[in-house]
Amino acid sequence: MLRSGEVSAREVVQAHLDRIEAVNPAINAVVTLCPERALDEAAAADHRHAAGRPTGPLHGLPIAVKDTHETAGIRTTHGSPIHADHVPERDELVVERLRAAGAIVIGKTNVPEFAAGSHTFNPVFGTTRNPYDTSRSAGGSSGGAAAALAAGLHPIADGTDMGGSLRNPASFNNVVGLRPTPGRVPTWPSTLPWETLATSGPMGRTVADTALVLSAIAGPDPRCPFALAEAGSTFAPPLHVDLRGLRVAFSPDFGGTLPVEAEVARVVAEAAKTFAALGCHVEEAAPDFSGADEVFRTLRAWQFHLNLGPLIEANPGRVKETVVANAAVGRALSGEEVGRAKQGLAELFHRFGRFFGDYDLLLLPVSQLPPFDADLEYPTEVAGTPMADYLDWMRSAYQVTVTGCPAMSVPGGFTSDGLPVGVQLVARHGADLDLLRYGHAFEQATGFGRRRPPLG
Repeated sequence: MLRSGEVSAREVVQAHLDRIEAVNPAINAVVTLCPERALDEAAAADHRHAAGRPTGPLHGLPIAVKDTHETAGIRTTHGSPIHADHVPERDELVVERLRAAGAIVIGKTNVPEFAAGSHTFNPVFGTTRNPYDTSRSAGGSSGGAAAALAAGLHPIADGTDMGGSLRNPASFNNVVGLRPTPGRVPTWPSTLPWETLATSGPMGRTVADTALVLSAIAGPDPRCPFALAEAGSTFAPPLHVDLRGLRVAFSPDFGGTLPVEAEVARVVAEAAKTFAALGCHVEEAAPDFSGADEVFRTLRAWQFHLNLGPLIEANPGRVKETVVANAAVGRALSGEEVGRAKQGLAELFHRFGRFFGDYDLLLLPVSQLPPFDADLEYPTEVAGTPMADYLDWMRSAYQVTVTGCPAMSVPGGFTSDGLPVGVQLVARHGADLDLLRYGHAFEQATGFGRRRPPLG
């Protein structure tokens, strides 16, 4: 509609600003707005389009950027009182690319404090709630992005993923979230440019929308030393593919190693049947995730100490206790422990390389339980098993992180109470385009993503 002139960018932006005004108070997903600036940028985009000048793949599409991404002239808080009034002077790379592709930044989406944890609440803006049931969590750390996307506050979204921060909220909000292969979406600036645990990535209400965003933010950059060479345009739709003969492994409980709520396990098993009906060779099988817990927790704590340790020391009592505790664990690590985790990372990478010699696709749960009570800090048990800490319930996501494989949450079904449940699709390292195609075929066969939340 934008390209044909049926609607203007200014009309599209205004429609989404109106939607935010009507719906956002119930879910608290968009936390900073810059409406006048966005409307001015939309008018400029309309003038460029009317003049016949080139427009990017995201021309005229409004987006509220995750509040951990630096945005020039727009407040970026990281969910922390320390940064409550921080206004960056420049965009970071992923925001540069979104703008260059024609997207119009209308504001910021809510995050947990310093993006720590998969439930979005912080002392600056409060809790983001699930649009399918506002008593439930929207997940995190890209919880504001996913809730806003599901509720129609903007049509595309961005996020980051270390331990599931694109995938868990996508699962909780019935949208699509892709953790790309590390290096697919370069990060700059970065204090740890060689580290692969965290990555930026796209979200959409459909796999095709997600691929469209990836086409704008992927591609090499000389400031990222392990950036992958393929151009972002490689990932643009269409994504149609015949899945007959595809080799699919599935496991509702990671080979019996993780507690998973029964309704989540049911959704994964039914998804396996969908792939079989599409002509795939499907069997229940799980790769060996041994060592993944130690690798993730060690490297995460080490990075928390390096990135946040000085800030914590300079601001005693002003950072949430879980972040302080994680950084303290990182500070106490020995070189041998970090080195052993790096060795474990390599072992997992090669182990999964061998696994994907036998299979093309791995089907798993995204989260081990459906959206939980938003007033909880984190779930204290899953399927009757106590959770040791605020990370424990996220193992189904973060154990995949350390394999180096691309992983995507796609709407997979609903609980008997109508809560969304995503399924996690994992492909071999570097096979992001294949993964998008497989997810698109599943999405088209099921249609779960077309069920929108019950908001006015």
